[in-house]
Amino acid sequence: MRRPLPRRGTAAFAISALLLPVLAACGSSDDKSGESPAKTGESAKKGSGDELVIYSGRNEELISPIIAKLEKATGTKVQVRYGDSAELAAQILEEGDRTKAGLFFSQDAGALGALSQAKMLAKLPEGSLNKVDAAYRGGEGDWVGVSGRSRVIAYNPKKTEKAPDSIHELTKPAWKDKVGYAPTNASFQAFVTGMRVLEGDETTLKWLKGLKANGAKTYAKNGAVLDAVDKGEVTLGLINHYYWYEKVAEVGADKVTAKIHFLPGGDPGALINAAGVGVLKDGGQQAAAEKAVDYLLSNEAQTYFAEGTKEYPLAAGVTSTVQGLPALDSLDAPKIDLGKLESLQKTLDLLKEAGMV
Repeated sequence: MRRPLPRRGTAAFAISALLLPVLAACGSSDDKSGESPAKTGESAKKGSGDELVIYSGRNEELISPIIAKLEKATGTKVQVRYGDSAELAAQILEEGDRTKAGLFFSQDAGALGALSQAKMLAKLPEGSLNKVDAAYRGGEGDWVGVSGRSRVIAYNPKKTEKAPDSIHELTKPAWKDKVGYAPTNASFQAFVTGMRVLEGDETTLKWLKGLKANGAKTYAKNGAVLDAVDKGEVTLGLINHYYWYEKVAEVGADKVTAKIHFLPGGDPGALINAAGVGVLKDGGQQAAAEKAVDYLLSNEAQTYFAEGTKEYPLAAGVTSTVQGLPALDSLDAPKIDLGKLESLQKTLDLLKEAGMV
């Protein structure tokens, strides 16, 4: 399934930051999410016991099939308001205890972290939380990851035998004018936020300036970065893992020159981020929302995300069947509280200081 391309990037984060500082312009939009302006097929309103209003930062084309299955499995009538995750989180914060949302389905852990910080999310049942490793759920027990994606380095084997093992190598002369990246894309910005959390603002800013000074080429989207690597326009590219697996599924492995490298050693460039869900405390739909959470962690829903989006299923007992995809527990990702990715406004400030946005 080839994801529709996004219509929002940095602007969405900036808007969110202006709406409420605590949101800190949390990262949400990703190439795969294809967020469109917030919309709903019916007027969103507080649901009753058998109704649920979902604010979804995940693309309608991507998740509408699973929403239909959710309705059938839970016997719950669902209304969905689609939009950019950061903007929807800001909307929930603005609505406060008047929120119309019962469930927030975010493309990015940062937006969930912002709502958790604002005490907008209800504690989830232990049975739901325990289905997912602690690394992919909120520290306050109020949100849980549904699917995961790893940052990787794409490389062209005709131009280099192997990719470097750290993003810190990319500022060295050996890679001058050979790296592609998408600085206005949310997944890159979430990675930079993770690097800030792990290594500090000073080190991160120095790396950003070094990458730019080393002639790294900018692209609008992760898919464009991968295409550039595949064509040999650049040697290396910073992307999420699923772009490569989707391209292979779409055109065939024999038609894809690029390869990808999962970075070792807990490198910041190996960040695993999560799309996830949280139940709104003030939405008046807690029972229905908790049923939806459990369904999204069910074998059926987890298999849908694994096969349809090439993401990692996060619920215990469900493994990806995507050929060649390393097991999630085999990856050497950095240890980080994903909720802290909500501090993206500072990331935007650093990107501006580095002359990248």
